[in-house]
This record gives sequence, C-alpha cells and structure tokens, in this order.
Amino acid sequence: MDETLHQLGELLLGAVPTVILLALVYALYTTIVHKPLRRVLEERRGKTEGAVEKSRADIAAAEARTADYEQRLREARATVFRAQEARRQAVLDARAHAVNQARGKAQAQVAAAKQAIEADRVAAQASLQGEAAALAQEIVRRVLQPAGAGR
Repeated sequence: MDETLHQLGELLLGAVPTVILLALVYALYTTIVHKPLRRVLEERRGKTEGAVEKSRADIAAAEARTADYEQRLREARATVFRAQEARRQAVLDARAHAVNQARGKAQAQVAAAKQAIEADRVAAQASLQGEAAALAQEIVRRVLQPAGAGR
C-alpha cells in the first residue's frame, strides 16, 4: 500500500504543473475572451432591447397618430354631413315656401276665376231675363195679333 501511496503522490506531483497551466489558461481565457465577449453580448442585448423598446414606442406613437387622424376624419365627416343636412333643409324650406306661394297664387286665381264666372253668370242671367221678357212680349204680341194681320 505504501507503494500505491507513493505512486499516487508522484502522480499528484506530476499533475501540479498541469493544474497550474489549466488555471493559467482559465485566467487568460476569462480575461482575454470571456469578459470582452460578455461585455459585447450585454451591449448587443441592450441595443436589441433598446431597439425593441424604441419600436414599441414608435408603434404606440403611430397608433396614437392613427387614432387622432381617424377622430379628425370622423369630425370632418360629421361636419360635412351637418352642412349637407343644412343645405338639404334649406332647399326643402325654399321648396315649401315656393309651393306655398304657388298655392296662394293658385287660390287667388281660382277666387278671381270664380268671381269672373259669377259675374258672367249674373250677366248671362240678366241678359237671359231681358231676352226672355222680350220673347215673352213678342209671343204675347203675336198670339194676340189678329190672324191675318201679321203675314
């Protein structure tokens, strides 16, 4: 067993330079490669996350501008609709006024025509009464006239 321990000691003693070299390689790797690489990766992650955050902010700003644009568009459409409705109402009012004026003129013309017809009727009735009286006198004169005198 002594010999086994002795061989084990020699083996460990021979492994010391390997352990030292391995520690030196690890320290150099950490200093030269790992730390700069970690720094670059963290920088890249910061830039990537920063770009993502900037993109999100840009998207939010674009959505806000879109919502504002849509709101202004709805307001403009409502304004145009109100203007069209006002114009339509003005046209309807003008049409109603013109119809009322035409109706008034027509009623005045109808009343004037009725008066003219009534005046014509009265005149015709007076004329007919005069003619009827004249005819009645003529008939009475002829009936009362001797039979051979008028021919």
